[in-house]
Amino acid sequence: MTKTRDDLFQTLADLGITTSTVEHPPLFTVEESQALRGTISGGHTKNLFVKDKKGTLFLVVAEEDRTVDLKTLHKRIGAQGRLSFASADQMRAYLGVEPGSVTAFGVLNDTNGAVRVVLDEGLLAHDMVNCHPLTNTATTTIARDDLLRFLGATGHSPLVITLEADAATDEERDA
Repeated sequence: MTKTRDDLFQTLADLGITTSTVEHPPLFTVEESQALRGTISGGHTKNLFVKDKKGTLFLVVAEEDRTVDLKTLHKRIGAQGRLSFASADQMRAYLGVEPGSVTAFGVLNDTNGAVRVVLDEGLLAHDMVNCHPLTNTATTTIARDDLLRFLGATGHSPLVITLEADAATDEERDA
């Protein structure tokens, strides 16, 4: 059964993790988020749910203004072949979210460990990180170290890399 926002908050509480949540209208893009953010401080995320040629799923959690080059990212994250976006059905099945609500917290629903988490090194430069709590009608602020603890508790040890497109090597750009 898909875990809900209430289940997420209960899991965080069970881990002794304190968060704060701000309600807002549904947000579907980074631009919409920036316009309605107000004074929510910390790093804000954009999330890509992608798969490789073999069907391996990756949840890429990046700083909102990060340029991610999907043409070269597969080499840096150990994917088999180029990446494409996972389907809405896969989002629902593996992360328990609807399109527009992809979030690092979605791995709560990945109880079989099918999803590999990739975190942007730049995002982790912030003490606080902001993610949707399984729905795009709110933003939850969590301490960076608590986010990492949450991911570990769900069985997801993230790959932390620099996601900036400029970080790709010349060899990757030529591929």
